[in-house]
Amino acid sequence: MGKKKGAKYEQVIEAAIKVISQHGYHNAKVSQIAKEAGVADGTIYLYFKNKDDILISLFKEKMSVFVEIIRNALEKQETMEEKLKTLVTLHFKQLANNPEYAVVTQLELRQSSNELRYHINESLVQYLRLIEGIIKEGVDIGAFDSNLHLKIARQMIFGALDEVITNWVMNDCKHDLVACAEPVYHMLLLGIKTRENN
Repeated sequence: MGKKKGAKYEQVIEAAIKVISQHGYHNAKVSQIAKEAGVADGTIYLYFKNKDDILISLFKEKMSVFVEIIRNALEKQETMEEKLKTLVTLHFKQLANNPEYAVVTQLELRQSSNELRYHINESLVQYLRLIEGIIKEGVDIGAFDSNLHLKIARQMIFGALDEVITNWVMNDCKHDLVACAEPVYHMLLLGIKTRENN
């Protein structure tokens, strides 16, 4: 049976992002999340088992939307270069538009327990598969180097995006994250495209 959802569920998710980004996951209290969401403490437990469940659910919900937005945008691109650029740009835009969520994903999720990270990684898999799919398609049609190791190339792309965003968060989200998309895209493309196209 799926999780009960609705307006209050969404309110709690958004409130949790705000509270966790401000106080940190370990210091955030369910009562603070309830207050921010404008619901009674007990209402939280109609939708979530505990604070861990809130964190897992918010990441799952946001990641699902995130992947869908990128997947839809990729379908409109014709070349592999355009697809890679779209992936990089939208990844940065999504987090630049929601810096509080960026704090949660880049800092707070990393400090969670092994069990929490296991559930969170399950949600991340769909995005990693999307990245790997772009690489495989590029290799198959000759746009990307046929010698690429798919898993390592995927790790390289995700790792680069992740590091740039973490640096942005650690610097209080001060610089223009989206402006980083172009140079990051070019460096990644240089690393994976076929040598004939250099």
